[in-house]
Amino acid sequence: MTLGFPLFIVYVAARYLKSPAWRRNLGERFGALPPTKVPTIPGGIWLHAVSVGEVQSAAGLARELGRRFPGRPVYVSVSTVAGRKLAEERLTGMVERVFYAPFDYPWMVRRVLRALRPSALVVLETEIWPSMWREAKRFGCTVTVVNGRISDRAWPSYRRRRWFFGPVLKGADRILAQSEGDAARYRELGAEAANNGNLKYDFAPPGEPPADVAAWVAGVAPERILIAASTLEGEEAIVVEAWRALPEGTLLIVAPRRPTRFDEVAALLGPESVRRSRLDRRSNVLLLDSIGELASLFALDYPQVVFVGGSIHTWGGHNILEPAFAGRPVLTGPHMQNFAEIDRDFRAANAVRIVRDARELAQAARELFENDGGMGERARSLAESKRGATERAVAAIELGAPRTHRPCAWLFRGLSYVWRAGMALDRRLATPKRLTKPVISVGGLSMGGAGKTPFVLRLAEVLAGRGHRVGILTRGYGGREKAPIAYPPGERAPVELTGDEAQLFLRAGHAWVGIGADRYLTGRLIEKHVDLYLLDDGFQHWALDREIDLVLLDELDPWAGGGVFPAGLLREGPEALARATRVVRPRKVAVDSPPPGRYSAFCGIANPASFWRTLRECGIEIEEWREFPDHHRYTAEDLAGLKPPIATTAKDFANLPPGAPPVHVVEIKMEIPDEGTLIELIEARLEMAGTIKA
Repeated sequence: MTLGFPLFIVYVAARYLKSPAWRRNLGERFGALPPTKVPTIPGGIWLHAVSVGEVQSAAGLARELGRRFPGRPVYVSVSTVAGRKLAEERLTGMVERVFYAPFDYPWMVRRVLRALRPSALVVLETEIWPSMWREAKRFGCTVTVVNGRISDRAWPSYRRRRWFFGPVLKGADRILAQSEGDAARYRELGAEAANNGNLKYDFAPPGEPPADVAAWVAGVAPERILIAASTLEGEEAIVVEAWRALPEGTLLIVAPRRPTRFDEVAALLGPESVRRSRLDRRSNVLLLDSIGELASLFALDYPQVVFVGGSIHTWGGHNILEPAFAGRPVLTGPHMQNFAEIDRDFRAANAVRIVRDARELAQAARELFENDGGMGERARSLAESKRGATERAVAAIELGAPRTHRPCAWLFRGLSYVWRAGMALDRRLATPKRLTKPVISVGGLSMGGAGKTPFVLRLAEVLAGRGHRVGILTRGYGGREKAPIAYPPGERAPVELTGDEAQLFLRAGHAWVGIGADRYLTGRLIEKHVDLYLLDDGFQHWALDREIDLVLLDELDPWAGGGVFPAGLLREGPEALARATRVVRPRKVAVDSPPPGRYSAFCGIANPASFWRTLRECGIEIEEWREFPDHHRYTAEDLAGLKPPIATTAKDFANLPPGAPPVHVVEIKMEIPDEGTLIELIEARLEMAGTIKA
């Protein structure tokens, strides 16, 4: 690739000069994604769909990914102009952004990975890009090929170049093939592959045709319609010759496969034809010079026969499932190797008919217009019976742990060993003290952002509701009082004394709150009022003994950049989880949020991306975003110029200055997986220790 870079530049220059449409968003092809108004949420899913056919499959896949992984953004890349146009039409509102995939040079791919911070790369069909796959794996993503296929025409070339394709394909975590035959070919190349079925069977019909097209067809009032779908060079002439042999009153609709051929096909169809982009007069020949509308025309309420192109010559055919789902009889040429298994299934069910020239096409269309013998319904039934590949594919996709890429990464990795050694020494030198009441520690591996504060609030609420007298021990970040202090449930205290997080504990009113760096002395202050303690952010607090260690992992980014500080944002490596009583991956949800709409927003928390995700889930669109350091004390200048309405977190609300503009506070609650079982575990552990009554 390095040696070929000069030729690559010549190629880009030629495309740039030749195609105005290709010039737009050219920076994306070099990995320069335009900035967004808000930070990118780590842990998203990058879905690569090269062109129109893959984009159509991607719609159902993106919808199912959103259902299975709520809160994780989905990004879709394409390679063609037509693919991008269709993706922007079909996927807007369903995915976070649509962009051109970068050229397969490592530094271009890395720019995209740094911008998106995904945890999974999902590649549709046969898009084998070595740098994209390798860099995604280095970044911490899983790589899954969905709807993978190797056509009959391409297979000999793959087999001859097994030395090249084999090692690349082994880089995928899993390959989900369209058929058992495709899976066997991948396995012969040395890759792990399984038959998952064809995503194209999960095609969602687009509904009614465009109103202007439907009105135009009604004005023509045809007796029947012949649709030539996805035609390639030479096929339009065959179709026109066949159409001329059909009875009068037959409307011919021609939909070329490539938009670059629209003008060429218009000239071939002659002046009697009408282009869809104009619809300026009536005609018996319509050229569909648009993208993404073909499938909707199968719903036109007239007798129809559909010829699917790319199949008369040796191109390999195109997808026949869209007309099949509409119950239309389908004709193809003899060359359907690109969809070999679908073609075999439809032939076996007598749900497709093969034609070789204009004479056979005219004869078959005439017979099917008179009586299709149930062929359309057989096609619909067969297509419906094969559905389910999308759901199976999403269930097989696993999420990785995105890593933080830094310049001089080797230096940061070296310094992380120094940090690890310091942590180990600190723990070894600590002499844990024991309080007279049991301690439940809630902590994490990362330097903030896992949701420890709302988790402690939820535990306090549940345990207090079960009759326990709860005390919360917190350090009091940002508070100016150095000596330990304590407050009863619901007590009001200045934020300058307590710090912002303690304010949330006090306002909730579920527990006594002890604030101080020395959690042992703080616990002694309130021991006569409580029968158990919740130690906030206590996993690395070696100075206090505890009965239970609960460790939280962030739902979207469990490994906080993938390394121990300063290589990442972990205080300890994943091996420290061996000390945990239980590892929990809770989900933060909004329990009180402003009405949906456009807002300005700001926050000063350890993981601002989680707040942005929560706002998105509440239907809030961000007009302007401001991000501040964790525990930030706001000044009037910090908030100056923010356009109302304004949204922020309860923690940030506690740090607002006097005279701050009105804000909407988004209250966050922890949704604990299998909460009842966790509470039973806590009480069982405490009971075994003899610290509470049975």
